[in-house]
Amino acid sequence: MPSTPTLSNWISLITLGLIWGASFLGIAIALEGFAPLSVAAGRIVIGALTLTATAAILGIRIPIQRDIWIFAAAMGVFSSALPFFLLSWSQQHVTSGFAGISMAAIPLFVLGFAHFLVPGEQLSNAKAGGFMLGLLGVGVLIGPGVLAFTGSELETLARLGCLAAALSYAVGSIVTRRCPDVHPMAFGVLALWVASAIMLPAALVQEGVPAMAGPRPALALLFLGLLPTGLATLLKISIIRSAGPSFLAQVNYHVPVWSVLLGVMILSEQLSPRILLALGIIISGLMVSRSRFGQRKQTI
Repeated sequence: MPSTPTLSNWISLITLGLIWGASFLGIAIALEGFAPLSVAAGRIVIGALTLTATAAILGIRIPIQRDIWIFAAAMGVFSSALPFFLLSWSQQHVTSGFAGISMAAIPLFVLGFAHFLVPGEQLSNAKAGGFMLGLLGVGVLIGPGVLAFTGSELETLARLGCLAAALSYAVGSIVTRRCPDVHPMAFGVLALWVASAIMLPAALVQEGVPAMAGPRPALALLFLGLLPTGLATLLKISIIRSAGPSFLAQVNYHVPVWSVLLGVMILSEQLSPRILLALGIIISGLMVSRSRFGQRKQTI
């Protein structure tokens, strides 16, 4: 059963939102020197190596139970291999803003799945209202012009690809929550190596060995592997196992916010009053969904 979120859970959630918010910028830069499958495979392999080395240093043993391997394989597919490829491919044809904003659909998918599949995660009126309020804030954040078409012939398909990635992440969250008791890092190591076994051969067969890229895309790929893949996998699993997938789903309201703030700080984009309004609405939605009213068992 999910427990009441702790201060550590909240810190991890905010950190995860920041890391994932920066990942779309990282993907866009990595695509300057690598093809989509190579970006997905590269970040997964780097993340797997990072977590494996950390687990070895800490003396964490990898489980051998068959049921844990099955859940880890499912997480590797739905939380890494499939969504990473979908986002890398889609960001060739859509704006990074749309890719980030589309992740706000994850809480809605998770709410539906968790209501039926995760004990203690049934919908309450306040919880659903808080999530919808947060989604409204994301809509305000989008605003006129942010989702302007890029002109690509495949843009409509790429937008569907982003939403499919959001659905895949939601399935991965439920799979992780339903997994038998296992150390989060060991579970993450298994999941990332399963994803590596899928994506690395696919990238080599389809795209071949990547040519030597410049330092900018190479550093972006390294960042994607170390933080949004390696560290983020550990944070995500820890949050799901202790506070539940619905609590984790709130991170997807943080992701577009951090994307905008990073754009202001790094790319000198203008911070408009609309963005400040959106931030207020999103934060209000989070407060409502996690209030004592949101935690009641009354379902809708």
